[in-house]
Parts: sequence; C-alpha cells; structure tokens
Amino acid sequence: MNRRDFIRQLGLAGSGAILIPVGLSGCVVAPPAKPLAKAKATPPVTIATTADSPLAYGNPLLRPHAAGDGTPRMVVVFLRGAVDGLNVVVPHGDHNYYKARPTIAVSRPGTQNGAIDLTGYFGLHPALQPLLPYWEDGRLAFIHASGSPDMSRSHFEAQDYMETGTPGEHNTRDGWMNRMLALIPGLMPQSPSPMQALTLGESVPRILTGRAVVANMPTGRDATRPTLIDKPEVSQAYAALYAQDAALGKSYRDGISARKELLADASSSEQKMANNGAPLPNGLSIDTARLGRLMRGNPEIRLGFVAVGGWDTHTNQGNGNGQLAGRLRPLADGLATLANELGPAFNDTVIVVMSEFGRTFRENGNGGTDHGHGNAMWLLGGNVRGRTIHGHWPGIDDKSLNEGRDLAVTTDFRAVLATLAEKHMRIGDPAMQKLFPQYGAGNPHALNLLV
Repeated sequence: MNRRDFIRQLGLAGSGAILIPVGLSGCVVAPPAKPLAKAKATPPVTIATTADSPLAYGNPLLRPHAAGDGTPRMVVVFLRGAVDGLNVVVPHGDHNYYKARPTIAVSRPGTQNGAIDLTGYFGLHPALQPLLPYWEDGRLAFIHASGSPDMSRSHFEAQDYMETGTPGEHNTRDGWMNRMLALIPGLMPQSPSPMQALTLGESVPRILTGRAVVANMPTGRDATRPTLIDKPEVSQAYAALYAQDAALGKSYRDGISARKELLADASSSEQKMANNGAPLPNGLSIDTARLGRLMRGNPEIRLGFVAVGGWDTHTNQGNGNGQLAGRLRPLADGLATLANELGPAFNDTVIVVMSEFGRTFRENGNGGTDHGHGNAMWLLGGNVRGRTIHGHWPGIDDKSLNEGRDLAVTTDFRAVLATLAEKHMRIGDPAMQKLFPQYGAGNPHALNLLV
C-alpha cells in the first residue's frame, strides 16, 4: 500500500490533520522636547534640535557569574517580517533620527509615550517597559547595527540565510540550530532523549531542520490536547508503514517518543500552575510560559525556538503608540514570562531575539518603513553582560547610511551566535566551521557578551 492510499483509508484526506514532522527534513538623557499633542491619527513627533547627545553605549554592571544547574540552554525568538530596530532601540540623542521620521519617530525621554532612556543616547521603545528591570539589573543587552552581510531585501531569502547561517548560499540543507545539536558537548549522540530541541509551532522551521530529531508543539491553548496521531490505532498504523524503512522508522519512533514526553511534561506543569491559582496571560505569554516550564523541568531540552510574525510595517507604523507598539507589548510580556518561568534555569539560558533585516531609516509616504538592512539583536539571560549596547554604531547621517537609505551592518549576526556557541554552549572554536560554514575560526566572534 502506498502512502496516499494509506492516508485515504485512514480518512485523513481533506481533514486538515497535521502529522508530526520526523526524519531528515523534520520540519546617555538629552533635554526633552515638548510633549506630543493629541490627534486622531498617529501624531507627529517634535523635531529635535541639532544639538546632539554624545554617543554612549551604556554602563555594564560588574557582577559575578550567576550559578545555575550547569546545563547551558539557548532560546531563539525570530521576529518574522523585519522589525524596525531603530524604533526598538531608539537613537534619541541624534537629531537625524527625528528629521528622517517626522511622524513615526519615538519621542525623546520625558515626553508622552517617549523612549525610555538607556544610555543617554539610546532609548527603549516604551512598549518594552516589562523588560526594563532586566536592563537595570544587567541581564538585557542589545547589539545594534547587526545583521546579515547579504544585501537581500526579500523576506523569504533573508530569513533562509539567517536560519541556515549561510548568507548568500542557497543550497544549505540544514539549519544552524540543528547542526548545533550535534556539536554540544555530551549531548549527542550519547543522550538517548529525543527532547533536545523544542520548537513551538505546527511544523519544524528551517533553523531546526536537519538530521537531529526535533520535537514540536502547537501554539495556543490547545497545544496539549490529544490529536489524531495520539490514537493508538493511528500511531500503530503509521509505525507499521514507516517500519518499511529503517531510518524513517527510527525517526518516527523518536518523534512519537518526544511527543509523549512533551505532553506528559506539559500536562504536569500546567496542573501545578493551576493549583497555585495563577492563570496564564493572553497571547504569546501562553506559549512562552509553557516553553519556560518545560525547559526548567527537563534539562535535556537545550534549545528552544519560537517565531513571531507581523513586523512588516510598510504603513501606519506608529511611534510610541500605534501598530508597532501594539506588537511590541505582547512580545515584551512574552519574553518576561519566559524568563520568569525558566526559574533557576534562567541563569543557564540565553534568549536571542533576531529578525531577518531592519527597515529603512527614513519613513515612507504611508507612515511606515520599507525593507532595510541593519537591525538590533537582543540578548536576555542570567549571565548576559547587559545594561549596554554592544557592537559599533556607524551613525545615521547621510554619509554613514548603507546605500544612502539604511542603518549599516557593523556586526555580522554570526559573530553574535558564534560567541554564544563557544562561550555559553561550550562548543569548541574549531567546530565553528561546521556550525557556520564559510564563517569559521578566522572570523571575529569573541564578543564580550557574557559575564
């Protein structure tokens, strides 16, 4: 019996059922301006004077290494659609920012819906207020003017390059997080558990595609409900079908094992939380709470991934309020929830927030921004060297912009990830060529990102 006939006889055709993915493909504060005036639409921002604040990157706290259980973990949060990093980490100390963005710039600190000052030159979007405590205690940092050296402005192409870790290379078959699984000391192949990497979503994303088995869990409130594959007759039928191929059979069995383990852990964690009378918040926090509890309770889960869409703000982007702010608020809540639910494991975790590219420096005619280049990466974790902006700020005057329109990239995203791989995940420097082909030991990646 072929697979098509098999699915038809099970009555799955046209049902919308999704089978678990298995196998090789898996699946410094400046003088404030006047407050904003109220208006029906997004209000224009008060233009700053040409008296700029001095460039300041922050003041890192001197603190000891925070002890955890000794099991390094990493979570990647991918913002699909190209988030506007210039409105996330705001260069409010430069008048050029306000000149280029008359209606969408986040106003200076001390004004209505103004930026939260971080360094005297850079500020944080006000919607990210839930993350401010992590900045203040030195566990949140940003790498500004970071991104891919490839100049693609295609979402699909740029995301693919970032997920494979090979900018400009179209033929890479696996994702860098999947490759990382094979390089983490003591994890593979010695570990018998298939629960080494977990992605939230219906399928395995490009970044985790590869030879290593990856567990995935659907998002939202129904994530732990049994599905068709959990019925014994269906599971056994598929086991018989995949048994015809040794490699696929093993992948299928590993996938089923991962799902059973995942559901057991999730159900137990949710029950304990319900007994404490603490309901889950809405939106992203539902999923990040679950992910945090699972990673805290199961040290076998070393890698986590979640993708969040809706960042392609070509029109009506807003400033301290509006469309972008409406998406940043639940993101901040979700990240704070993840950090909290990780508990003591937060000291052993680095959360990386990244996006495929930034957006144009100047706003467009529709009150938005178009596809750009340089962006800001975020790092959150117990041993992140925070309260500072890492990297090199290229400037945003006309002569400093990339192609006259974008924030330039001065830190390759792979330099950040390679540093974390070596210094946090304990992957030896010689293995960087395997993790990031064509970006090996000869490239600079010893960034001072951790305490």
